[in-house]
Formats: sequence, structure tokens, C-alpha cells
Amino acid sequence: MKTETRRNILLVAVFAVLTVGLWLLPTGYEDRVAQDAVRCRGTVLSVDDSQVMTIGMIRKGEQDVTLRLEDGAYAGREVRGVNQLLGMLDRDKLFRPGDSVLVVLTLDPDGGIASVNPQAHYRLGLEGVLLGLFALLLVAYGGWTGAKALLSFGFTALMVWKVLVPLFLDGYDPLLVSLGVTALLCGGIIFLVAGVSRRGVTAFLGAFLGVLTSCVLAVYFTQRLHLHGAVLPFAETLLYSGFGHLNLVEIYVAAVFIAASGAVMDLAMDVAASMDEVVRKRPDITRAEALRSGLRVGRAVVGTMTTTLLLAYSGSFITLLMAFMAQGVPLANTFNLIYVAAEVLKTLVGSFGLVTVAPFTACLGAVLLVRRAPEPASSGAARGEEVSPRVAPKAAS
Repeated sequence: MKTETRRNILLVAVFAVLTVGLWLLPTGYEDRVAQDAVRCRGTVLSVDDSQVMTIGMIRKGEQDVTLRLEDGAYAGREVRGVNQLLGMLDRDKLFRPGDSVLVVLTLDPDGGIASVNPQAHYRLGLEGVLLGLFALLLVAYGGWTGAKALLSFGFTALMVWKVLVPLFLDGYDPLLVSLGVTALLCGGIIFLVAGVSRRGVTAFLGAFLGVLTSCVLAVYFTQRLHLHGAVLPFAETLLYSGFGHLNLVEIYVAAVFIAASGAVMDLAMDVAASMDEVVRKRPDITRAEALRSGLRVGRAVVGTMTTTLLLAYSGSFITLLMAFMAQGVPLANTFNLIYVAAEVLKTLVGSFGLVTVAPFTACLGAVLLVRRAPEPASSGAARGEEVSPRVAPKAAS
């Protein structure tokens, strides 16, 4: 077995162990979950909408719901709960017979059911099916590389949930934590996919330099544009939940370059892989030629990648733009609004990181991927040394 193959297998094993360890790692916030609450799946048998008031598109009041519990210790039991409607379209839900519901049961000291809260439509099953189909497609198409990509996907998700979010809540510096986590994710994802090689090192260093550039720009322009983290969803809810000590500005800055880090890694890997292929086909290529090839590849890819960021970010606040256009708000007022300015900063700072990561990776690839060209065979004659002619062996008599 080749040395590089053994290194790759060892790396996959290490990250598999780390992923399992992250899955088992407690966040420290498990004790905030109510100990007297039980979550299970239920099926709606009937509803009573007599206490629901409809005002235009808004519904307020209470919907009585009769459910049959489908799993857990109380499976098969019929219970009645109340679905409280607050008049908020983004939070309210209206149940119909046959709906599958996530039910939260509050227990009394004797273990009986004290109250029933039909919390939301049950979505976990279909989400699991969608995840399974994605995993099957990735492995079927990508083979061993797809399996490694799936491992990196799971590792990234657990790093965000088990490490990044708890450290933010604990009050650690969001910028340092985010840079550390992003560097670890860049290294893990790139080395899992590209292997422990010069190509992987080139892509990792190029990607991290691009992320670092985005971080510096985000810090500067967030201050200059007078932006703050309250523009993030549920930021105020977080503060009022006992976390008023958090620095929302730095959390917003961290969110800016974390959001762009995936595209940055993608572009760095594209440039590094292309340069590695060129060097393999042309072992005698010079560093200047390799640099020019890397820059040409970067220029070809960066245009579509920046547009990708624009579409991704604009899709997240399309209804906001629609609302302003529908009300005839001038374009200058729209882009001066703090919510829109925050998305503009995300888009442009992320795009700036993308544009810089291509030359960073090309320069690193020219140094790390290109070996010194072999000395020509005629160099000895050029120095005046005698070169003995090759003598053909005598034929056997």
C-alpha cells in the first residue's frame, strides 16, 4: 500500500473517531431542557376551531386538538391539547385531522400527564429521509471521495453545534473562536477530500488566507457602516434569555466570514487541484508558468462563485426587497436600511475573500507544487566535460 494511501486512511479513521466523539460530547446546556417534559409524535384525530378568530390573514385564539400519541411510554393514549395562535404568520400553525405533530407532554410529580402542547407539525421523519437520500446519492456518485465528503459534512455540522455555538454562549471571543473553528474545518474538509498532500496543503493555506482577509474586512466595515448583531434572526430573543453579556457585533462579524468560508474552500480546492494536474502532466513546468496557469483558472472560476454568493444572500432577504418595492421606497433608502446594508456587507466581503483566495492559492501552488526542474543531460558537455558515448554491448557469439 502506498504511503499516501495509508495516510489518507489514517486521516479518515481519525476524523471518524472525532466525529463520534463530537456526537457524544455534551454542550453543557442539556440541563436547560425541562426534565419533566417528554417529546413524542402524535396524530391529530380532531380539532375544534370555534375559539379561533380570523382577522384578514391573521388568526388568533385557541384551537382545541385531540391527538393519539404514536411512540414513547404513552403510545396509543388519546389526549387533548391547546394550540395557541398568536397572530404571527411566521410562528402560528393550524392543525387538521390526520396531521403528524410533535407533542410535548408536561408530567406531574406522579408521572401523569399534566398538560399537552402540540408544538409543531412533525418534520423529523422526512428530514431524516432527505438526509439519507442525500448520503446515498453522494456515496453512489462520489464513491470513496463521496464517503469522505459525507464524513466532512457530519464533522462540520457537529463542530458548529457542539463547539462553535456553546463557546459563543459561554462568552468566548467570537472572532478567535470562529477563526479557530474555521481553520480546523478547512483543514479537515480539504485534507479528507484531497488527501494529505502538497495539493491539500496548498488549498488549505489559500483558503485560510482568504477567510482571514474576509475577517479583517468584515471587522473594519462593520464598524464603519455602524452595523450590529441585532440584524441576525432571534438576536433579541437570545439577549432576553439571559445572555445579555454577548457581543452581538463580533458574532455578526464571525457570521460574515463563516458564511463565505465554504465558497472560499471550494475555489481554493479548484485552483490547487488544477495546478496539481498541470504539474503532473508537465513535470518540467516552471514556477512562473504554473503561477500563470493558476491565475487563469482562478479568473475563470471566480466570476461564477461571486454570483453564487450574491444569489445565496439575496435569496435570504428577497421578501424584504419585495416589501420596499411594493411600497415605493426609493432605492437609496432601501440600501441604506441596516438590514439590507448587513446583507450587502456579507455579499461584498465574502466576494472579496473569493477574489483574493485565487491569487493566494496560485502563488502557494507555484511554490509548493512545482519541483525544481531536472538538470539537462547535456549540462556536463556545456561545462567542457568529456561525455563518454554509449557503447552497444557485443552480440553473443
